[in-house]
Order: sequence, then C-alpha cells, then structure tokens
Amino acid sequence: MSRDPDQVYQPEADTFLLLDAARAEVKTGEKVLEIGTGSGHIADELSRLADVVATDINPHAVATAREKGIEIVRTDLAHGICGKFDLIVFNPPYLPTRPEERIDDWLEYALDGGLTGRVVIERFAAEAGRVLAPKGRILLLISSLTGLPEVRDIFSHQGFVSEIVMRKNIEDEMLYVLRIVRRRTPA
Repeated sequence: MSRDPDQVYQPEADTFLLLDAARAEVKTGEKVLEIGTGSGHIADELSRLADVVATDINPHAVATAREKGIEIVRTDLAHGICGKFDLIVFNPPYLPTRPEERIDDWLEYALDGGLTGRVVIERFAAEAGRVLAPKGRILLLISSLTGLPEVRDIFSHQGFVSEIVMRKNIEDEMLYVLRIVRRRTPA
C-alpha cells in the first residue's frame, strides 16, 4: 500500500504540548513506548535521548514513522508488545464523536474517542499496566471535552494516580497532560 499523508495525524498544538511534557519527563537511556505515534514527531524527538518503540493501528502512520527510522509496530494500542517501559506516551483519540460524525477513514482512528471521548482511553487504562515498568510513568494528553475528572477516575479504578503536569488553552478547550503512575501501597 502506498502511504497517504492525508491519512496521518499531523503535529498540532496537542502534539507539541505532549512533546514538551515528554521532554521534561524522559531520562536518558529509558525505554519509551509511544502509543499511536501518528506522524512519528514525538517518537523521533524522544529517540535522541531514549530507546523508543512506537505503535499505530494506521498503516499510513506506520509507513510515515518507518521513513523517519522509528522502530514501530502496527497494532492496536500495545497489543502484542512485550517488555516493560519506563515511560509510555499517548495522545489518544479524545474527541467525543457521534456515529453520524464518523468519517470512516484511517485518520478517524486518531480523532474518534467514541460518544464520551473516553472509549479508547478506557481500553488503554485497562491494558497499560501490562507494559509499564513497576516505577514507570504514563503521559496522557486529554481535552476538557473528554472530561478530566472522568479520565482520572478511569485510571484510579485501574490502580493508578494522576496529576496534571501541563495545560494549555486552545480555542474553546483546555488541553491537559496527565502524569500517571501506579498507586503506591503503604509499607
């Protein structure tokens, strides 16, 4: 299949905000997993400091990332990924989307968060612990349209705690980057 750049999510304000948070969070030599890499912009930047693996379900995004030399696996979220990662970075599809709003193409995978905007985030939260190192961290970008308290509750129910590490007002929404870690049990 030939790569279609119009089917790949290109860097926008959310990408740059998540990249800023990731640059501040990543430590040299860490193992990093970027879920849903899209254009590969974040994975490419972080690969200068860390050992980065990326995933995307979109074959056009996978081809784009491979052209940049990124180690990438075509999969849904982290399905089939083995090993533990110190840092997981994810800019999920977070826009609330009604069935009649769907565009039925590959780019939709980067945008469509289901009716609540949290459908993919819920699936990710249930799976993330499998590939997260014991003291690992997750950086997740969401929008005020997605529901900040609801997203934090999703992760809390999976045994994680979260904090806002960055935020930015973009037009009619607030973007947040959450730093998510496993809940520590008292000794």
